[in-house]
Amino acid sequence: MGQRGAREVLLVAVEPGAAGVAQVNALLPDALAGRGPALGIAPAGTEAHAVRARTIVTRAPVDTDIAVVLGTSGSTGNAHGVMLDSAALLASARSTHDRLGGPGSWLLALPVTGIAGLQVLIRSLLAQVDPVVLASVGGAAPFEPRAFADAAWRLDPSLPGYTALVPAQAALLLDDPDGLAALQGFDAVLLGGARTAPHLLARLEAAHIAVVTTYGMTETCGGAFYDGIPLDGVTASLLDVDPTGLGRIVITGPTIARGYLADDEATAEAFVSGGHVTNDVGRLNGTRLTIEGRIDDIVQVGGTNVAVSAIEDLLATIVSEACVLATIDEAWGQRLTAYIVPRSDDGQRGDDNESLAALVLEHLGRAAVPRTWVRLGAIPYLPTGKPDRAALRDLAAT
Repeated sequence: MGQRGAREVLLVAVEPGAAGVAQVNALLPDALAGRGPALGIAPAGTEAHAVRARTIVTRAPVDTDIAVVLGTSGSTGNAHGVMLDSAALLASARSTHDRLGGPGSWLLALPVTGIAGLQVLIRSLLAQVDPVVLASVGGAAPFEPRAFADAAWRLDPSLPGYTALVPAQAALLLDDPDGLAALQGFDAVLLGGARTAPHLLARLEAAHIAVVTTYGMTETCGGAFYDGIPLDGVTASLLDVDPTGLGRIVITGPTIARGYLADDEATAEAFVSGGHVTNDVGRLNGTRLTIEGRIDDIVQVGGTNVAVSAIEDLLATIVSEACVLATIDEAWGQRLTAYIVPRSDDGQRGDDNESLAALVLEHLGRAAVPRTWVRLGAIPYLPTGKPDRAALRDLAAT
């Protein structure tokens, strides 16, 4: 551990697009080597999440071995500035290359203000190969399959080709001939940031795409489990295990963050004995970890426990996208609202509200049937790839 509180944090307000990526990439080597200030990386812009992120990543100086402070999305709770030391960031990058079979050429399609995008830069630095940067990265433009395919052609053909995506991007690429062909050319497509519905994963595997599901978070320097198997040195344990083997996931290993900047109370709760106590629940079979959802994924409707993710997964077999939110209901305890994006062949697949309600009733029971259905052109997402639940609730209120 470095000298306590002796390193200043430089705010790096990242503009969308390649210029913002280049700004971070130029500063990153010195930050990782312990030269100059640590980097508080956050998006530029006036959006509430961007303003909040710029505040939380620069609240106080850090220990001398902290290289980067990144903000969490705060999608399910309070946002935090996560302190990431050089050793943990580099351990994650090296372990990823070891798992994938060696360094490669990376296509950057995710914002570097999140850990998944930042790790693409770090892996590229270790490989000494500049990443190919998608022009739309960070919200500079809409994510387009044709642009992704064009960028994939610019990867170094002498090296393995890698990219990291969120499920929404993968679904768009699957539905486009150019995007599908590009995906099939990668040696590994890391998929994380949000839950991958079983239906989407099955489609990717059927299309012979080398998809690797990842589980991790900013607090673990990104993906710590690949297809359920831990990276080298990483272990999982479970707290409060129920009779079915379901418990709260705790991750330990060399990739764990130092804690939350200027928030000792939250750090003490989330980082215990060198491990990170997550807000997720899962099961262990030996060392293989199966993620079942978040602690708050199970809600009570009329006295019956309902798994929100199970509803979303079921709806995703019929509609293009689905997100289900629960709100307090005085009579029923919780009230479910389903936000859905119909597929382009709307009306031909039984995706009217009545048919969808009947599908949920048949497979998951009456308590799981959403009481409200909201149809959208697209689900709003945070830069990390997670659904923007606050924005969805605002839509329902208008």
